[in-house]
Amino acid sequence: MSFTLSQKEYSSNVKFLLKINQEWHIARARYQVKDLALKHGFGQINLAHLITSLSELSYNLVFHTNNGGTITVSLLFCQDAIGIQLLCIDDGPGITSIKDALTDGFSTNGGLGGGLPGTERLMDEFNIESSSKGTQISCIKWNV
Repeated sequence: MSFTLSQKEYSSNVKFLLKINQEWHIARARYQVKDLALKHGFGQINLAHLITSLSELSYNLVFHTNNGGTITVSLLFCQDAIGIQLLCIDDGPGITSIKDALTDGFSTNGGLGGGLPGTERLMDEFNIESSSKGTQISCIKWNV
């Protein structure tokens, strides 16, 4: 199900900032986001999509940057819908071709190349901005 809202239509409440630069940070991040989602009524399928996407974004921070990055987790409210936004920011080398990065099977480090394309499919809203100074990925899962 695709559910898209313009940013002006909902209110946001930042819940926490996750610093991700080591693999063990990913487990902590998964626990915190899972706890938030369950407290706000996310079902098992939406929860699985959210946590899988969080894991993929987190692994990218660990393996594709020198210093990791941050993921800001926000709770969104719009009419009867509740969403969780993941805003992933790093100061790595950037993504040379966003089109390639969103193509299944494309990898710059020998991986399977499913992380970003899978995240784009699993989340309801997805946006990437990248330059040689870093990358910002915003994605939202709505619990409707």
